[in-house]
Amino acid sequence: MSICEILKKKLKICLTCPAEGRTLYIFLAKRKITIKFNNKSPTLRIATMNRKLRQKLNNLPDRPGVYLFKDNEDRIIYVGKAGSLKRRVGSYFARAGDIKTEKLVSQIFDLETRETPSALEALILEAELIKKYNPKYNIKEKDDRSFLYVGITKEKFPKPVIVRKSEIRNLKLEISFGPFTSAGALREALKILRGIFPWSECYDGQGRPCFYYGIKKCPGVCIGKISRPDYMKNIRNLILFFKGKRGQVIKNLQKEMKDAAKTENFERAALLRNNLRALEHIHDIALIKKEDTHPFGEGASHTSSPEGVGGLREIYNITGRIEGYDISNISGVYAVGSMVVFLNGEPKKSEYKKFKIRTVKGANDVGMLREVLERRLQHKEWPSPEIIFVDGGWGQVNAATDILKNKIPVVGIAKGLSRKNDRFIYDKNNLELERIIQIFPDLFKQIRDEAHRFAITFHRQRRGLTMKG
Repeated sequence: MSICEILKKKLKICLTCPAEGRTLYIFLAKRKITIKFNNKSPTLRIATMNRKLRQKLNNLPDRPGVYLFKDNEDRIIYVGKAGSLKRRVGSYFARAGDIKTEKLVSQIFDLETRETPSALEALILEAELIKKYNPKYNIKEKDDRSFLYVGITKEKFPKPVIVRKSEIRNLKLEISFGPFTSAGALREALKILRGIFPWSECYDGQGRPCFYYGIKKCPGVCIGKISRPDYMKNIRNLILFFKGKRGQVIKNLQKEMKDAAKTENFERAALLRNNLRALEHIHDIALIKKEDTHPFGEGASHTSSPEGVGGLREIYNITGRIEGYDISNISGVYAVGSMVVFLNGEPKKSEYKKFKIRTVKGANDVGMLREVLERRLQHKEWPSPEIIFVDGGWGQVNAATDILKNKIPVVGIAKGLSRKNDRFIYDKNNLELERIIQIFPDLFKQIRDEAHRFAITFHRQRRGLTMKG
């Protein structure tokens, strides 16, 4: 009789035997059953769970918070967050996990929990404790590029951005918080917080309201609706919230609301009242749903999530090789293409390339770009880029994506009436690419300008040489 049959008959447990070489842990009321499957007969070992841990598991609250697993030397080996500590922590001991989970569970000797008012605050506390204790099962199989942080930009109207640890040194940030383990949960958290502490991603005084102003998630920087001092109060409260000082934020909002009422600024007083209510009754159901059913959550391994590490499709190295392309011609005459290369955020002119258009006739910039990219791909000896930039809109981006067969992400900039109105063109489903564009827009504009300069210089050279001839 197999182990699974014994468990079914004697203990009324029905399960499917895992693959060879795997271990299955089953926790009953007083005992831990460990089953090791190998090329021989499965072996069954019954070990007594220590009483202290068993009591804690039986008395977990159905509340949001964080949990800390400890080994037999009282070292914290894993920190996690939960919308319900009872359900989340219990999931580790209620079913078989993958190899990494099995190893963790086998080393759990004690448990500590800390309740929080909301799952949102559990997410923030989790990051704080991971930074403080550096638990081995949180950092295993991770590197600097995959850890996520929230940074507050240093500019006239600051805003929070999601950054990788390796990117922090390349950005002007006032402060950063992390590491966070789940990209999906972090994005959802920022959506919730933007409804309480609105911030701006638009241009100062652009003259027309942005999309987020219409849904009350931008305070109106775009149309001069808010002063910088009032805007900075939002940002300071946001920073305090990320520091875990929710009580201080509530006091600040209460004081600001009373001050606004005293000066008869009733519109602002009403806005602050609504923000205060939102803070006191955080609706984070969507954030709780972001919790992965895998005990380690998002990014537990490179294969546990269809989106990849950290819940994002890829991890792009913004300091790696980025190639920029542009086409220059006059109604198809003297047509040329340029390729510029940026490495570590700086132009690497020794690797620039020039292309004379050979096969495309007439004014067809998209066709010319296709030719340039096809010829570039023939050079296997050239290093492969992290990202490709093209000067143009959807026509150019779609052509490049087709040539590259979706193997390299493509970014374009559609020309607006002014530089401030330029629109970035890219696959909106690629969240990592979107994140990169949001925090490094000036780099892509610099690549655009350099590719254009190099292309038009070559075009003028060709035209000048022809006229001289």
